[in-house]
Amino acid sequence: MIVTAAPPPVPLADGLVLRQARPADLDQIGALLAERGEPADALDHRLVVTDPDTGWPACAVVVDGDRVVSTATLLDEELRLADVRLPAGQIELVATDREYEGRGLVRALMRWAHDRSAARGHLLQIMIGIPYFYRLFGYEYAVDIPPAPVVRTPPAGDGTPVLRAARPSDIPAMAALQDMTQSRFDVAVSHPAARWRWLLAHEASTVWVVERGADIVATGRTTPPDDDEVLLAEAAALDRAAALDLLRGVAALVPGGQVRAVERAGTVAAAAWSDLLPGERRAEAEQYYIRVPDVAALLDRLRPVLWRRLVAAGIDRTGRDIVISTFGAHYRIPVRADGLGAVTAGGAMQGPGAAGGAGVAPDYLPALLFGPHGIDGLSRIRPDVYPGPDSELFHALFPPLTADVLSYYLPY
Repeated sequence: MIVTAAPPPVPLADGLVLRQARPADLDQIGALLAERGEPADALDHRLVVTDPDTGWPACAVVVDGDRVVSTATLLDEELRLADVRLPAGQIELVATDREYEGRGLVRALMRWAHDRSAARGHLLQIMIGIPYFYRLFGYEYAVDIPPAPVVRTPPAGDGTPVLRAARPSDIPAMAALQDMTQSRFDVAVSHPAARWRWLLAHEASTVWVVERGADIVATGRTTPPDDDEVLLAEAAALDRAAALDLLRGVAALVPGGQVRAVERAGTVAAAAWSDLLPGERRAEAEQYYIRVPDVAALLDRLRPVLWRRLVAAGIDRTGRDIVISTFGAHYRIPVRADGLGAVTAGGAMQGPGAAGGAGVAPDYLPALLFGPHGIDGLSRIRPDVYPGPDSELFHALFPPLTADVLSYYLPY
C-alpha cells in the first residue's frame, strides 16, 4: 500500500472547502451518493473507505461548513499492456448536491483526483463516464466496451449445474480463472484484491461460481434480474462444459426470461456460446475513457513493448530516432542495437513527416496506444493521425489491440 500524506484543504469560492473525506462524513456522503446515483452507492463507498487497502485518503469532499455538498473517489488500478504493468487510477462515486451544481465543484474534485493519482505514481487514468463530459478533463475514448447480446440457453446437460454465490474463500480460484481468461488479451485491467472483497459484499451485482466436485471451474457476475432479464458479465470458465453450466445456472435465475451475456472474444466461454448468439450485434460505439497526463513518461514505460514489436517485424532502425508528434509537442525514442533509449520530449512539431515521424492528435493518443484500430485503422478515419513516410515502422509499433477491462461497476 502506498501511503501519501493528506493534502491541505483547498478553499473554493463562496466559502466552500475541498478536503480529504473523514469518518464523520460517512453518512452524509452515503446519503448524497444514494440521492444523486443509486441507493447501493452508499454501501459501495463504505466498502472502499473502510478497506485497509484504500481507506479515507481515496475520497475527497467539498463542504459548506459541516455540510458535504460534493464528493469523488479515486481507486487504484493496474492496466497491463503485453507484459508491462502500468499503475493507473479510476475515478468513481462522483456526486454533487443539486443546490450546488454549476459551481465548478466536479472540476475541483477532478483536479484533486488527478493530483492524488500522480502522487500515487499512476501513469494514466481509465474510467467509465457519461458521454462527452469527461473529455472536458482530458479523457479520451480509447478501449471498446464489448457488446452484451441476448444468448439462448443451452440444452440441459448431464446434471444440474452447481451454481452458487461466491464466498471470500473462492477469491483465489476466481482470480486464477480471470487471469487465465485475460491472458489472451493484449490489454487487460483485472480486479485488485480489495475489489474482489467489495464485489462479494456490495449489492449492485452478484458474483457466482460453478463447482465441479471440490473445484471451481467457472465464474461470472450478474446484475439483479430486471423485467425477466439478467446480464451475465466477466464470464470465465476452465472448459466448454463449465462455460455451458455457468450459462444454464444463470438462466435458471430468470425462469422464462432471457440472459444477456457480455462477449469476451476468443475466450473459452465465447467459444462455448458461439452457436447460441444472434448474428446481429449492437451498432453503437461504446468505449472506456483513458487519460494520459504525461506522454513521455508513459512512452518510456512502454519501451520494452515497442522494442519487441520492432524486433518481431524485422525492422532495423539502429542509430536513428523514432519520432512521434502530437503537433503541440513531439517525442523522440533512440533506437540502439540492444533496445530503445530513454524518451525525450520536445516542442511543437507540425510536420513530423519531414523528420521521418508519425503524427497523432493528442486526443487520439490513448486510442493509438491501447485501442482496437492501431495506427492503420485510425489513419483511415482521422486526417490528424498518420504514419508519415515510414509507414512500415509505425504499423509495426502501433498495431490493433484486443482488450478486456474488469471494473467496479459494469458499463451496461
